[in-house]
Amino acid sequence: MIKKSFLLFAMLVLTISYSCKEEESKTQMQNVIAVHDEVMPKMGTISQLISQLEERSMEDHTYMLAKKDLELAHKAMMDWMKGFSERFSPNEIMKGQELSEEKQQWLDEEEVKVNALKEQMNSSIEKAQLLLQKE
Repeated sequence: MIKKSFLLFAMLVLTISYSCKEEESKTQMQNVIAVHDEVMPKMGTISQLISQLEERSMEDHTYMLAKKDLELAHKAMMDWMKGFSERFSPNEIMKGQELSEEKQQWLDEEEVKVNALKEQMNSSIEKAQLLLQKE
């Protein structure tokens, strides 16, 4: 009887710990996607600002640098999305499919990358908008 109770308890503990780890991965994946979803709409803003800075950048180095920052942020987003989609399957991204240890490490890396990308995009947009407001 004690052996059966111990075995049931051990199975329960393993099930709970496995479930918690799976939920952590889902939550982390959801957080990464949420950051992407937050900054993706800003790609249009970046394109508009690049257009606004285009003419001025030929005459003024400050405008050229602001335009270059926006272009780099745009490219960084495109590169991040491509790399992310190559590392993870649609089921892992959208349906919370369990990740291998290697993919969990990748997700940790991608979380850092997407947060840096968010900062890069927001910073380049803010600098360009401030520069254009000075006119």
